[in-house]
Amino acid sequence: MRSMKARVATMAGIVAVLTACASVGGTPSGSTDPSGTAGQTSPAPTEWPVRSRQHVDLWLHGFAMIQDDTTQVPYFRRGYKAEMQDLKRRSNATSQLDANIGNLRNRIAVNSALVNAQFVPLYFESLDDMLRALDIFERSDGNPRAAGNQETAEIIAILAGYFPLPLDREWARLFAQSIRDENSRFYRAYWDQQQRERAVVLTEVERMWQNTYKPRLQRFLNNTRQAGGEILLSLPLNGEGRTLTAGNRQNTTAVTFPMRTSDAAEAIYVVAHEIVGSEVRTAVEDNVTPTDRRAGLADRYIAAGAVRAGLILLQKVAPELVDGYARYYLRSANRPVGTNPVASLAAAFPLPDQIRDAISRQIDVVLGGI
Repeated sequence: MRSMKARVATMAGIVAVLTACASVGGTPSGSTDPSGTAGQTSPAPTEWPVRSRQHVDLWLHGFAMIQDDTTQVPYFRRGYKAEMQDLKRRSNATSQLDANIGNLRNRIAVNSALVNAQFVPLYFESLDDMLRALDIFERSDGNPRAAGNQETAEIIAILAGYFPLPLDREWARLFAQSIRDENSRFYRAYWDQQQRERAVVLTEVERMWQNTYKPRLQRFLNNTRQAGGEILLSLPLNGEGRTLTAGNRQNTTAVTFPMRTSDAAEAIYVVAHEIVGSEVRTAVEDNVTPTDRRAGLADRYIAAGAVRAGLILLQKVAPELVDGYARYYLRSANRPVGTNPVASLAAAFPLPDQIRDAISRQIDVVLGGI
């Protein structure tokens, strides 16, 4: 889940401003959609198309290579870092990301909130747009008052929220420099190859989503102010998606990119996990004490609650996906499936009964709305 709420009007407005700004060097980047079009900026999302975006994957790839991944449902695919290291070794590819990994890791160890910067690429349409924004941010020293107009000030303010301290801004500069070099020396070629090999998978996910599961989930999406947006299939991600909400029709949800057409439903599972975030937070906040919050129980319940809530939602609108959903999240958590996957999921992601029941009621209320 790891959702974040946008603090500006629309991502399309950000892109318009960046297009007018001075260019920053970088490897050109684009997106792919079911028609196979790449290297083009897409219009603002309105109907939940399924796409992939290279700059999102590159940024997340950088995080996957530098941070420890110890959450129950990992941020990234199990074995992703080792797989990438092996590919790079066999390709004899090294980059500034490899050279700077120690410094980047050290700062995250001091300021763990930097992991929230995984959401940064979701504000932008391309690698060039993102690098321009980071260049503006660096030159302004993170001060929105140094901007020449309100829109640029908003861009700086967004990034300052993720990189508030001078050492954080230096980290952002070093990370951007590192992934730019990683992209030119290794990642762009890898990403392009994967898009070719998985094009049929993206098409199958799009077919399943548009023809079957979006219609079944549309009432839930409409009634939770998620009527429109886009789904991004992301190579590094596991069962924890990345969701940015910027208004009823301006949502971006990055989910796992399945390897085979037979696994296409995995992307739908993670979508279900992502779109229930608001209901989970409400249920948890209404049923924990200040002591629970101080002990970190609220965060633990939100993480477990998102997994359980995705299953509850599918039980109500797409019961044929329930068994697969439970198996997928048990594998993601490296827990045994057992003879009853749903029972095993409940055991692996325990919740107090009152929170579980509150989540179910919240979902019922949403589905019962107009």
